[in-house]
Amino acid sequence: MTCDPKRNSSLTAFLPNRRGVVTALASAAVLLPSGQLATAANATADDEMFMRIALEEARRGDAPFGAVIVRDGQVLARGRNLGRTNGDPTAHGEMVTIRGCLAEHGSAALRGSTLYTTGEPCPMCMGAILWCRFGRLVFAASIEQLATTRDQIMITSADIAAKAPFVPITITGGVLADEAMQLFRR
Repeated sequence: MTCDPKRNSSLTAFLPNRRGVVTALASAAVLLPSGQLATAANATADDEMFMRIALEEARRGDAPFGAVIVRDGQVLARGRNLGRTNGDPTAHGEMVTIRGCLAEHGSAALRGSTLYTTGEPCPMCMGAILWCRFGRLVFAASIEQLATTRDQIMITSADIAAKAPFVPITITGGVLADEAMQLFRR
């Protein structure tokens, strides 16, 4: 059988491209060995309230990544991206917030807490989230969405969590994603 591009072009128009397939799979709710991934449809009113605080922080950062750590309905720490401000490429919103919480409350406060962030965590931040033993992660814009506006390492938080079955974590994505993406498009 030979491949004639002109003859087969109508067929390829109906086949999904690899990025579309990967995006669809990453957006689907799946059960992970280390926890579960839920969609924004599973978000609570509290999730939206705390994500709005993260969005406020994002507006004040040098990039629109804001984060909030919550335990038992109380905000323990909030932070924003300060990488350019501090000349520190590790000063992502999640890392700044984790460091602030550690300084004020100690590492025990992080265990089982929820971290809200305006953008799905990069591998560095997701590694820190897992090592801190957060019980839950809630993000707004996904890696795929963020990649439309900036460079991203294309590894999802769910992919990283699946490689750490010793850390149970629930991940909810897409909470107020449209509002977050407005900030990332500026």
